[in-house]
Amino acid sequence: MLSSRRSQEDAGMPATAYLEIPQEVLDSARMTAGQLLVELAIHLYEQGRLSIGKAHELAGLSLWEFRQMLGLRRIAPHFEAEDLEQDLETLRHLGR
Repeated sequence: MLSSRRSQEDAGMPATAYLEIPQEVLDSARMTAGQLLVELAIHLYEQGRLSIGKAHELAGLSLWEFRQMLGLRRIAPHFEAEDLEQDLETLRHLGR
């Protein structure tokens, strides 16, 4: 079952979607809900459907942790202008 909350969006907050996954499905896959989110984020990033920024947010990982996961799986980075700007901002923040 998939549902979303529109009342938050109407109040200026983004809508949130909720996905119900039966515990038996998670058990069969030998995964936690958190692990499933990581897998979904990696898959959507690999397909080019999510930016690295949105994908690491969905996965609940830091950008560094998410990039490490991609590297371990030998998934090439999709480097876009948005990604370059995020990297430059990080370097400015670090004083480099």
